[in-house]
Amino acid sequence: MADIARIADVSISTVSRALRDPQSVSEILRDRIHVAADRLGYAPSPIAGSLSGRRSPLVGVVVPSMSNAFFSRSLESIMLGLASENLQVMAGFHEYDAQREEDLIATLMAWKPAALVVTGITPSRRVLAQLSRVECPLIQMWDIDGTPIDSAIGFSNSAAGRMAAQHLVERGHRDIAIVSATNLGDPRARARATAFFETARKLGVEVRQIEAPDRSMTAGALFMREAVARKELPAALAFSGDSLAMGALLEAQRLGISVPDDIAVIGYGDLEFASLANPGLTTIRPPHEEMGAAVAEHIRKRLKDISSANETIDLGVKLIVREST
Repeated sequence: MADIARIADVSISTVSRALRDPQSVSEILRDRIHVAADRLGYAPSPIAGSLSGRRSPLVGVVVPSMSNAFFSRSLESIMLGLASENLQVMAGFHEYDAQREEDLIATLMAWKPAALVVTGITPSRRVLAQLSRVECPLIQMWDIDGTPIDSAIGFSNSAAGRMAAQHLVERGHRDIAIVSATNLGDPRARARATAFFETARKLGVEVRQIEAPDRSMTAGALFMREAVARKELPAALAFSGDSLAMGALLEAQRLGISVPDDIAVIGYGDLEFASLANPGLTTIRPPHEEMGAAVAEHIRKRLKDISSANETIDLGVKLIVREST
């Protein structure tokens, strides 16, 4: 700024005002200052500027995984929604590792973010204690089941599990199994599976639980192959994710098993390939992009109106019925 002031023949304070609050400086001075700044290739550093203030222009976002389309699509929507406010997203993922999640939150908080977004409403005890000390707006996304620390934006995973169970039972199925990767530490998958069991039981149907090693298409195909080999294939299958379900569908085709005539299949996620599969995959659609947009809108509102804290926004889920059931 001293170099710009010398070239434009103004004071350093005038340069500062022109860059931070252009209307506070006359048009003639403003033009001279911008010409000098362009000549020097000068751009203000918002991070450096935040060192003298309370907050930086960063929004920290913590998600479980970047390879999962659920979270990457929400993250993209958050970034697009905050671009107009000159807020930059700094994101990290922890792969369901509580210690890594704690470290990520500590790192992000060291940057004095304008807001912090985390995934889930039931973190570990240490992460919960850590989040309770956050001084900026805190948004817990993807879950509304539980008690949020500040604001929660998402949907009920329990409702998603109930919806899937009701659909299969209403279609007349009594021999049902649910295939899920709950051993990977995902509380959302666990909540859906628990609600699925409880709902089916209330409707008079006992459900078998099958643990998948991971959420991949390969794991879904392997399950289908082994179930057929053991002659333990149920009449209906619910999967905790569309990738698992798609792997099972492809393997069923290879083995000559007709879907839905021999077995009905329902997934979760409504990923892009769900509608392109043959047969089309029945699934539960969470609000991917809608959630990111709602989070961004809430942050914009919070930064202008502190009274908008402690909101819970339920975006709901949808049952997408296709040929597989």
